[in-house]
Amino acid sequence: MELINLSAITTDQLSLPLLSDKQIQADVLRLDKIHFLISGNKWFKLRYYLADAKKQNCKTIVTWGGAWSNHILASAAACQAEGLKSIGIIRGERPATFSTTLINAAGLGMQFVFLPREEYRAKKIPRDLLSSENYFIPEGGYGSKGAHGAATILEHCKQDVYTHICCATGTGTMMAGLVTASFPEQQVLGISVMKNNFELEKQISDLLPSSQKNFTLCHDYHFGGYAQHKPELLAFMNNFYRETNIPSDFVYTGKLFYAISELISRDFFPGGSRLLLVHSGGLQGNDSLGKGTLIF
Repeated sequence: MELINLSAITTDQLSLPLLSDKQIQADVLRLDKIHFLISGNKWFKLRYYLADAKKQNCKTIVTWGGAWSNHILASAAACQAEGLKSIGIIRGERPATFSTTLINAAGLGMQFVFLPREEYRAKKIPRDLLSSENYFIPEGGYGSKGAHGAATILEHCKQDVYTHICCATGTGTMMAGLVTASFPEQQVLGISVMKNNFELEKQISDLLPSSQKNFTLCHDYHFGGYAQHKPELLAFMNNFYRETNIPSDFVYTGKLFYAISELISRDFFPGGSRLLLVHSGGLQGNDSLGKGTLIF
């Protein structure tokens, strides 16, 4: 399998009329370029879990996710690359037809256990998976090791030139890492992709040193909830690609770019601000859309 290529990461400057009008600069940190499957922030969140699993001589990684989960696919690919077995505990009953994500993960050797949604929410572990050879990674890589790995993301840009670091956030793992690695004078802004997920602030804070609180969450751009979308979001993603040649996904980064554009137009950021937008990958999720919905 193709190895992670951290040298492929670029910082792409956005040249949009809105930015010049508001006297703001914005760059996109292209983590989506590091690998075609272990894309974006996924490897960063997995890296220390995988290292710990190997240190403990565990043979199999067990983790959680939905049928279209970026984390599930990335975990399957990373395990294959590291010579580990993988098991995905998948939310919901076994479907009659697998999603593209599950098909690809199975092709990488991942085995699946399907849990009814209520048991999944409780993160119930099937008894036959309770083995000392199995290493469990929380959904989305949430936890101190995931955040510690995400903190290394900012090593791949000239961090000190930015006033704001912006990201889409689901579990809050990456955002916690970005906050940890940010400088005191920098503000980290997270765009929540879930509807009314007001527990997110605590989830992030639980992964931070008590003194670090320099982050803000915005809950206004979820477009109906996790993995939900509306025509204006998809239209924006296509137009953003036309203007920047940067692809996005409708679950995370499309909502991030849309939100930041809206916030800039509303003068949320002071003139002279310089923004870093973290492209967290996840483009494979677009496969769930109808053919031709997106132009990229």
